[in-house]
Amino acid sequence: MSRRVLFLSVVGAVALGGCATIPQPLAGNYAPVTLDAARSGTASASPVRWGGEIVETQPREQQTCFFVLAEPLDSQARPKRGEESLGRFVACKQGFYDPEVFAKGREITVTGTLDGTAQHKIGEFDYTYPKVDASNVYLWPNRPLYVQRPYDPWGPWGPWGDPFWGGWGPWGYGPWYSPPRVIVLPRPAPPPPPPKKG
Repeated sequence: MSRRVLFLSVVGAVALGGCATIPQPLAGNYAPVTLDAARSGTASASPVRWGGEIVETQPREQQTCFFVLAEPLDSQARPKRGEESLGRFVACKQGFYDPEVFAKGREITVTGTLDGTAQHKIGEFDYTYPKVDASNVYLWPNRPLYVQRPYDPWGPWGPWGDPFWGGWGPWGYGPWYSPPRVIVLPRPAPPPPPPKKG
């Protein structure tokens, strides 16, 4: 195989691997519906795909309700971390979902149908939440955490490290060299139990 063919094969594999795909439970076409329109009732019974950060997970007798700080979705239908919040909504789905798994701060995306509004207090304030009768609740895996290696000028990443044994040496990258970030993968959450029938 020539170098050119090998190079194109690698580039093609990277491009395909980088394509953003929407998880199957969240796939479909959804018209953009704002939380304000849902709150005012002008978008009643519309199908929506919304997501954000869990504020509270509240199991009830027959269903579980997720109070969510809404965020815009990216091309994978995942909430965009760091974007300005769009407001809040509540999504309720039949069955039990463990609040220890669907914990505060975790990211979810839901699909379903608008089902009016619900009142819920934020502190002493009565907030009107657009309510979603959810058909799918997708819990995203934790994002990788990045930490920086501690800087040691005499260590293997420092400017005075041994150039023959893994260091960079005084004639290598020099004191402006930034040590590489280390990816720390969090432990994945266990899957939720199946909903009770009946």
